[in-house]
Amino acid sequence: MEVLLLLALVGLAAVLWFRASGWQPSRAEFPMQGALIGAEDGAVDFNALRATGADFVYIEASQGSEGRDAMFPRNLAAVTDAGLPHGVVHTYDPCVPAGRQAANFVTIVPRDPEMLPPAIALSKLASECGDPIVEAGLESELTTFINQVEGHAGQPVVLKISAEFEAEHGIATRIERNLWLERDFVQPDYGGRPWTLWSATSYLRGESGSAALRWVVVQP
Repeated sequence: MEVLLLLALVGLAAVLWFRASGWQPSRAEFPMQGALIGAEDGAVDFNALRATGADFVYIEASQGSEGRDAMFPRNLAAVTDAGLPHGVVHTYDPCVPAGRQAANFVTIVPRDPEMLPPAIALSKLASECGDPIVEAGLESELTTFINQVEGHAGQPVVLKISAEFEAEHGIATRIERNLWLERDFVQPDYGGRPWTLWSATSYLRGESGSAALRWVVVQP
């Protein structure tokens, strides 16, 4: 009996995984869909990604004051060659001064008016820095960073905010920029206002590679 139950559970898990790996939001509801790509995805074939249904791509570029995605130069060249609309993502580190992070970003991200608005990924909590002054000054430093990135890009940024970061800092309701929220399969509501981009699934497998895709949709 226990063996049969175990087999049934394994079978159910396989069915659920299969469904999850093929699921993406309805095109009727969300016509514009794309992907977030970085070093963890390996050497992505962007033409195959287009065949999977990607209308745009965001590529991870920089982190903090010194971090750079190992695949960024390759991905930027490849996505440009494929003709896919694309933007970049900077992963913000609240423990590092804004000016140093902005210098890292502008050094590696070219000025290109054709690019999509840059996104700032906010997931690391200020409490992880171990400095109450950093926590108190988070919004001010983040605003400084946003202003410098927008001056370089020539357009407003998108704030890519995790649920944990928003619960801790409440940035979505205090800084008026378009929101990029995250939740597999279910539309997120933790931003306190409508989102513009939604990371809808991190399980989708397409024709662009063996790794699961981080699939993103745009609010119509």
